[in-house]
Amino acid sequence: MVNEDFKQEEGDGARAQEPTLYADPVDSAHPSMSADPSASVHLSVSAHPSVSTHHSVSAHPSASIHPSASIHPSVSIHPSVSIHPSVSAYPSALARPSALSQPSDSGPEDFSVIKVSKRRWAVVLVFSCYSMCNAFQWIQYGSINNIFMNFYGVSAFAIDWLSMCYMLTYIPLLLPVAWLLEKCGLRTIALTGSALNCLGAWVKLGSLQPHLFPVTVLGQVICSVAQVFILGMPSRIASVWFGANEVSTACSLAVFGNQLGIAIGFLVPPVLVPNIEDRHELAYHISIMFYLIGGVATLLFILVMIVFKEKPKYPPSRAQSLSYALSSPDASYLSSIVRLFKNLNFVLLVITYGLNAGAFYALSTLLNRMVILHYPGEEVNAGRIGLTIILAGMLGAMISGIWLDKSKTYKETTLVVYIMALVGMVVYTLTLNLGHLWVVFITAGTLGFFMTGYLPLGFEFAVELTYPESEGMSSGLLNVSAQVFGIIFTISQGQIIDNYGTIPGNIFLCVFLMLGVALTAFIREDLRRQKANKETPEIKPQEEEEEEEEESNTSKVPATVSEEHL
Repeated sequence: MVNEDFKQEEGDGARAQEPTLYADPVDSAHPSMSADPSASVHLSVSAHPSVSTHHSVSAHPSASIHPSASIHPSVSIHPSVSIHPSVSAYPSALARPSALSQPSDSGPEDFSVIKVSKRRWAVVLVFSCYSMCNAFQWIQYGSINNIFMNFYGVSAFAIDWLSMCYMLTYIPLLLPVAWLLEKCGLRTIALTGSALNCLGAWVKLGSLQPHLFPVTVLGQVICSVAQVFILGMPSRIASVWFGANEVSTACSLAVFGNQLGIAIGFLVPPVLVPNIEDRHELAYHISIMFYLIGGVATLLFILVMIVFKEKPKYPPSRAQSLSYALSSPDASYLSSIVRLFKNLNFVLLVITYGLNAGAFYALSTLLNRMVILHYPGEEVNAGRIGLTIILAGMLGAMISGIWLDKSKTYKETTLVVYIMALVGMVVYTLTLNLGHLWVVFITAGTLGFFMTGYLPLGFEFAVELTYPESEGMSSGLLNVSAQVFGIIFTISQGQIIDNYGTIPGNIFLCVFLMLGVALTAFIREDLRRQKANKETPEIKPQEEEEEEEEESNTSKVPATVSEEHL
């Protein structure tokens, strides 16, 4: 279209004598203007239906227009803005035109179009469901610890390791899985995680005899490997599929499934597997639980194959569009890790997140033992207390996510929630041995609201502090910290409970939560993703499934963005 107009102007003698148009002083000083004949137009330029450009200006294909430019069937440049070669300010600020103007197979078709896909809700829902299934299998042994001890004839510590193996396998496998997430994408990782989760569930059906404890360990280890493919995905799914005003809510929804699985893992096993002496009848009840979870895991694996896509057709936010543009297939994986560990704010967050999540893992694993010590025969109520902790935490996570999307106060919200988790832990410790279960329900629920509600906050805060680094890597490092502290806290608190009682064991956790609060206060709020969205204003997201007619009338204008904007 532009070339045709130039030809018309060449044949028009009158227009050929018109003077060259120059930009206003404000426009000419913009960093995007260059002495190169392929001039970059001022970023606030709006498109007009008619083209009025001097014939002496070359129509180089790398001319870029600000992503916020209004787009019409025939794009034009406003006469008040100069694209004359003589206009120059900071030539070095001009970005390479190939970064955004030529889509690649690894990115959306057009970075200049910002749309959200309706499929995003199905993706996050399916992910939440198979994450829930995996989390259920993590806690299904710990919630009826004493029953499995009697059935397999092993120690409490051996049953604890069925939960701790989830934490142990995550640590060495994080980096390989994070690398696969970057190289293979969301769909491959989702399929692998759900397949392993399904396989582990069916392997456990071969352990329905008291002498087959190693088989149930094998099944649990397979499920723990599946967890590595799950835990690092919530923030990645939120960034890839959801708009700027939805990412925190979406991340909370993704974490929501994992917490719901833990809640069901506290509630269902005590109901399905009663505390009886007859091992044959006990094996029958255990088989019902294993068959149910195997069937659910298989169904979810099929749904993942149907629903999951690698990424939407268009980036859902400006920050994600810039992330696609600045990503390079040749980027060093190790250099990304080095940059993350040079980020002091992120390192502090890794430590504080690990302290909080590790305390939660230890509390969940040892809850049955603590309740049974003070309330013998109350296995069902011990599971219900765990359910209360998780349900309250899920509510806290959802409220936190919605609040972050509205307020963007990451540092303040994280610090307040951390302080309240410490207060909740202190109150729970002092009320556990009062002899009133209803009091324990209330204090445990309050603790769960803040302690579990903190988990999605940590994910989203990490993405803000490390943008544009990989969300999978930042989330993975948070989870490694959580697993390391989870193993340390579970073993240490278990030994303290066995030798000194529950109160010293819980005080042990309170001390480390207090340390976490102090370190959180030193984290500086450097919200890089929010800055990226503000410096290149967001186009109001549209639904991807719009009429083809409107989409065909949309001119695909390549956008050139400088790395200095980040």
